[in-house]
Amino acid sequence: MIRLKIDKIEVQVEKGTTVLGAARKAGIEIPVMCYYEGVEHFSSCMICMVKERDTARLIPACSVKAAPGMDLITTDKEILEARQTALELLLSEHVGDCEAPCRIACPAHMDIPRMNRLLAKGEFEKALQVVKKAIALPAVLGRICTAPCEGACHRKSIDEPVAICLLKRFAADYNLKKIDSYLPPVERDSGFKVAIIGAGAAGLSAAYFLQQQGHHCTIFEKEKLPGGEIRENVPEEQLPWKIYDQEIELIRLLGVLIQTETLIDETAFTRMLIDFDAIVIACGNVENDMTQWGVEISGKKVNVDKKSFQTNIDKVFAIGNVINPTKLAIRVVAQGKEVAFSVQQFLKGEKVTGEPEIFNSRFGKLFPAEFGEYLKESVPYKQIQLSQGISEGFTPEEVKQEAARCLHCDCRDAVDCKLRKYAEEYNASQKRFPNVDRKKIRKIIQHDQVIYEPAKCIKCGICVRLTRRHQEKFGFTFIGRGFDVEIGVPFNEELKYALTDKVNEVAKACPTGAISLKLI
Repeated sequence: MIRLKIDKIEVQVEKGTTVLGAARKAGIEIPVMCYYEGVEHFSSCMICMVKERDTARLIPACSVKAAPGMDLITTDKEILEARQTALELLLSEHVGDCEAPCRIACPAHMDIPRMNRLLAKGEFEKALQVVKKAIALPAVLGRICTAPCEGACHRKSIDEPVAICLLKRFAADYNLKKIDSYLPPVERDSGFKVAIIGAGAAGLSAAYFLQQQGHHCTIFEKEKLPGGEIRENVPEEQLPWKIYDQEIELIRLLGVLIQTETLIDETAFTRMLIDFDAIVIACGNVENDMTQWGVEISGKKVNVDKKSFQTNIDKVFAIGNVINPTKLAIRVVAQGKEVAFSVQQFLKGEKVTGEPEIFNSRFGKLFPAEFGEYLKESVPYKQIQLSQGISEGFTPEEVKQEAARCLHCDCRDAVDCKLRKYAEEYNASQKRFPNVDRKKIRKIIQHDQVIYEPAKCIKCGICVRLTRRHQEKFGFTFIGRGFDVEIGVPFNEELKYALTDKVNEVAKACPTGAISLKLI
């Protein structure tokens, strides 16, 4: 047995154990990407670096064997910088979007590609659930949204963007036309009470998400009807009030109380501070007496933390036009979702930081040579024309056809990708080592279960070693030399012959989603 110290913790391991294995025995986590338990190993990613305390020498924990008397450090400034640099070098050659450009452009961050896949299959109920998870008023927005998502759609480079807004509208209208409309699940009663001032799109959205978290939400609206500026400014020809009223009713059915013709003045606000556990100001405009509420105001705006929407009063938050005038309805609806996250943090006694931003790999525009690669997962025709006109929207068959135009730009392993996870953890930048001539994207879809995208590959070799261990007839191998090396199937065989037995294990083992199971 061998004795050594890791982060001043004494650990005893068998001879031949790696530093990584010793650290894990001591309960110390070291990041790895090219390492996979049970197969022979060589260091390539270099993010598992640790340091010898005496010599200050950096060593890869996944391949260096533990030695008697070792005294190792696993985290300090130099180690963190080394891991960050290693990740940035990998990112410089990694070509892929973690999330589709349409989803990034959507202020509500709706999972648009998943909605499209479900609509294309005719699974309208499931598509609706994807929409309602991110957007409180999709039928309304399906008629008035300026669709920033469509401006970012990769399909736009090929011919025309996918008609995302109309697809979302179809899913929402499908819900409204049902006798038993879909309602998202509501968590167990938290006992907390939240007041929302203003029943416009921002306030309705905040209540929609907070009520789902189990909080008792009451919206106070000074006008006779809820709806705010949208009801005042959008013509009924564009947005029938029946549609707006139906979506507001669905929010009521979650348990939200809406008190109309209720003016909030200084006295009422002071009472709210006593009666409610949190308050969200979403009244559209800064009222004259708002300066008496104790909330900091600059000019015609309530001052808030840009990330959390929290005001100078801990329990008070503000969203919508009261903090920054905008005509983009989807933006204020998205703020309702975001503020719900912040209010939840506050009510749970956590530090209020707002929704976390997650690292996103992005490669920019498609090259014309890549159009065909993306069309492999799509269809060649342009936008479907509405047979019934804009007022009626798509028919079910037209929805399936239009949704099928989606290029499926989202990464299939965006949740489990180690490269993304560690890039976020170590604050890595994809721009530090810019690659002037980026690799061309290829999609190898010669398999019933998986897709291989070589431009996402970091050449860790896990798939090579796994297919060798499982004695796949062809498997994967390294092809080429030096900087031009890539992983592929030997003898130019098709992907379906490389993976015949352990498909799931190989796809799951890939640290970047280069080899991934096809999405549902």
